[in-house]
Amino acid sequence: MKKNRFGKNYLIGNDKLYALGYSVNFHRMNKKYNIAVIGLGYVGLPLARLFATRYPVVGFDINEKRINDLQKGNDKTFEIEDNILQSVLVKTNPFLKENQNGLFCSMSVNDINDANIYIITVPTPIDKHNRPDLTPLYKSSETVGHVLSKGDIVIYESTVYPGVTEEECVPVLERVSGLKFNKDFFVGYSPERINPGDKEHTVEKILKVTSGSTPEIGKIVDDLYKSVIVAGTHLAPTIKVAEASKVIENSQRDVNIAFMNELAKIFSLMDIDTHDVLEAAGTKWNFLKFKPGLVGGHCIGVDPFYLAQKAQEIGYYSELILAARRLNDSMGAFVASQVVKLMIKNDIKVKGAKILNLGITFKENCPDIRNSKAIDVITHLQDYGAEVITFDPWANADEVKHEYNINCLSALPENEKYDAIVLTVSHQEFLQLNLEKFLKHNGLIYDVKGILKKEIISSRL
Repeated sequence: MKKNRFGKNYLIGNDKLYALGYSVNFHRMNKKYNIAVIGLGYVGLPLARLFATRYPVVGFDINEKRINDLQKGNDKTFEIEDNILQSVLVKTNPFLKENQNGLFCSMSVNDINDANIYIITVPTPIDKHNRPDLTPLYKSSETVGHVLSKGDIVIYESTVYPGVTEEECVPVLERVSGLKFNKDFFVGYSPERINPGDKEHTVEKILKVTSGSTPEIGKIVDDLYKSVIVAGTHLAPTIKVAEASKVIENSQRDVNIAFMNELAKIFSLMDIDTHDVLEAAGTKWNFLKFKPGLVGGHCIGVDPFYLAQKAQEIGYYSELILAARRLNDSMGAFVASQVVKLMIKNDIKVKGAKILNLGITFKENCPDIRNSKAIDVITHLQDYGAEVITFDPWANADEVKHEYNINCLSALPENEKYDAIVLTVSHQEFLQLNLEKFLKHNGLIYDVKGILKKEIISSRL
């Protein structure tokens, strides 16, 4: 390996000099990619691991503890089994060696300097006013801009509203690098479709939408993902189309779940079990089998705000999307009120009652606590004067304390008895518990997820 005048590696082969990262055509001819994945969370790590089976990959993250854990072959998110992660890890930067594939994890910007493909997988949260917060995208674009060279391709995977990649991120890349978009460097967009905790629909088994800032770059990006995604790819005509396709995926789910939640509120007033109704309606072949519940997490509970914000900027006020968000965000208070009504009905004094809450992560069989709506149930029950004890074998107690300022048990005391048990997350471990032994004589069980045996529950959402 040597360096060309732009600081990139080049190879000599077949009597021709192919300068990596200098010309789009060179990318197409030799297929030699050095891939840097920026952000090693629930999205970035599985993607980096997958690419590392075929390419040299450096995974970059600013979280020192995260990098230290990954270098030891330990993924605390449980998305990648340790033995699978360890099988692709290398001890030195694979960009610096001929014909070495594998994953090197680092928090040093110098280690991604020799990449020619940069894939950005950072979070896209909302602020306290439910407005898009693009700060992680801006900062990661600045990081890449410092090492960007001619011919490089930057691919964004973070969920955004249409236009963010080209109108918000590209100017940052241009400003920091001093290079010209679509002349000196190029961009692509391939929205992540990771489903945290899902061991069946892993990244390589989910069809990938791809796009590029020019038709040729689109083909390059599509070919790159196609080389590792066994489910195949769909090349969108533009980056904005790809961005829009992702943000409506989660908005559609949000709207459908909101309808189920509204039905749950209506049927509760009619003393009808919503799950029984959905089971009956689901016998029709084209009935969409959504369920009511708490809608949190970093996707469904966030992404619709991105689309609604962009719509408002161009003069359209979203009615359906924002109404669905408001309804889904109200469900924590609704669940708490239903539990309190049942307690009163059972002659249980609410103030001072001990309530066991099962689950604090945003979804089942996953340690991710971001934007969990279980906390809404907990805080509203506390507002009624109840003492709420939370048990979650998947959650990290220190992270829960830091994020929500509540204590989370990782094991249940054997001899404790509770006035009520509320199941908010359907972890597989909860199905193995004999919940009745933890109840006082007139205690009750409220099943938000509808997974427990009907004969043991007092009510469900």
